Amino acid sequence: MKPYYCDNAVTLYHGDCLEITEWLAADVLVTDPPYGMKWTPRGTYDPASGEWHTPSLDKVRNDESTDVRDSALNAWGSKPAIVFGTWRQERPKDVQHRLIWHKRGQPPGPATAAFLLQDEEIYVLGSGFKPSTPPLRSVIATDEMRQGAAGQAAKIGHPTPKPVSLMELLIMRCPDGVIADPFSGSGATLLAARNQNRKAIGVELEERYCEIISKRLDQMC
Repeated sequence: MKPYYCDNAVTLYHGDCLEITEWLAADVLVTDPPYGMKWTPRGTYDPASGEWHTPSLDKVRNDESTDVRDSALNAWGSKPAIVFGTWRQERPKDVQHRLIWHKRGQPPGPATAAFLLQDEEIYVLGSGFKPSTPPLRSVIATDEMRQGAAGQAAKIGHPTPKPVSLMELLIMRCPDGVIADPFSGSGATLLAARNQNRKAIGVELEERYCEIISKRLDQMC
């Protein structure tokens, strides 16, 4: 199949990762799949007026259940993988370790809530991950602003972008070889892999996100 984008490190395909199989030839899976949250954008909150403005971003495709995630992981098999998820849904099979991404810079939600959600889980599957000194702690915090008109989601044009710096930290601990991301989204995994001098194969279902990824790869950001 002809790639949507290709350079000396990254190859990106547009389509369904359950139909496009090139990514299965990679060595390590690092991905943020749809995991059954039925995620819907909230829009932008204006503190001056106290009003929510209409969301400018779309829902996440195939996020009604974990079926697509599980099908992709079944196709991947027992090779090493890092997969984003949530405690609200059943974890993938054979999780070896669980990390917490603390989204420290994200507005956590209504100020009247008893408890505010500012984290996601990251699952480590398989073996061969590299030790480091000091070891990477199980709670990883990032400080970027994610929501609002000045946030990363609006700037990038994707509803759930992952920080490239976070993906670099994870990839640094991955076994050697080609990185696969069958749910490429905003392209953070592909950018991080290239920044770490790794080759990567990505697949993205939405063509508009393929365009965003291609531009980010061209602009090195």
